[in-house]
Amino acid sequence: MDRTPGSAHWSNPSRLKTRHLMLLLHLDEQGSVLRAAEAARMTQPAASKLLAEMEATLGVPLFERHARGVQPTWYGQVLIRRARSALLEISRAQEEIAALRDGRMGQASIGTVVNPGTNLVPNAVAEVKRLHPDIVVRIDMDYSRPLVARLLDGQLDLVVGRILDATGAVDLEFEPLAEEPHSVIVRHGHPLAASRKPLRHADLAPYGWIMPPADSVLRTRLETMFLERGLPAPGNVVEASALPVITNLLRVSDLLTALPVEAVAPYVQARQLAVLPLELGVGMESFGIIRRRGHLLSPAAQRVLEALRAVAGRIYGRAARR
Repeated sequence: MDRTPGSAHWSNPSRLKTRHLMLLLHLDEQGSVLRAAEAARMTQPAASKLLAEMEATLGVPLFERHARGVQPTWYGQVLIRRARSALLEISRAQEEIAALRDGRMGQASIGTVVNPGTNLVPNAVAEVKRLHPDIVVRIDMDYSRPLVARLLDGQLDLVVGRILDATGAVDLEFEPLAEEPHSVIVRHGHPLAASRKPLRHADLAPYGWIMPPADSVLRTRLETMFLERGLPAPGNVVEASALPVITNLLRVSDLLTALPVEAVAPYVQARQLAVLPLELGVGMESFGIIRRRGHLLSPAAQRVLEALRAVAGRIYGRAARR
């Protein structure tokens, strides 16, 4: 089978219709033609025919068939990601049209990592709401990798975070905002905070730690920090990513964690948490505004982008790159 882009198999990709894309997602979710057909409310022969049409149109196998069902090939994974994004875009377009018809500006969905999620994003959203109270803003706080994945899938309009993987990076635009050094954060009155002697990294090792998930870049850097100094990585660990959970765990225990000082500034000012006087030597690359390359933002998302740039200029002393 000729699978080159110039072959006849690629001559009319517009033959793919919404029903093809919907079935594609059901196949990915269900892992079975029969269950996908049931989810799509069609017969199994009809589902098999639609799948065959897609593979004939593109000239590549989209799924591998095995005894337990079907599994997407690399070609299928690419089409599934694009199909999910396309269907979400259609849904968002319908919402925007309905909003404009009713005299509203619609909605915007933002993803953010912790530090800008505590100052930049809330201030930018507050500014948008003052000027455009009818805009519905959805905020999702997480780590950069899952946020960028949701951005590529079309679930988010903008992300304030980092691009950590080459996968999909060609489809993204990045506007750097600020670097993010981390410090050791503890409860107010913690034994290490009350210590009169200069702190060393070895002083941190006996305590339990609140750590990000095991597959995160920050977790790897924290563990490497200990190992490079001949210390064992913490064995007493709580994994948590939500800032309210982390701050409350700190307040009621002697656990330690590593966070940007700005993320917990209100708690430090209220004498609930403290920053240890130790140069941790751990940080993350610059975070910034991430969006899909060539993607036209909705009016609501464009207002949020403008507010993020303006507020970033005030907080970080420079405006984001236009």
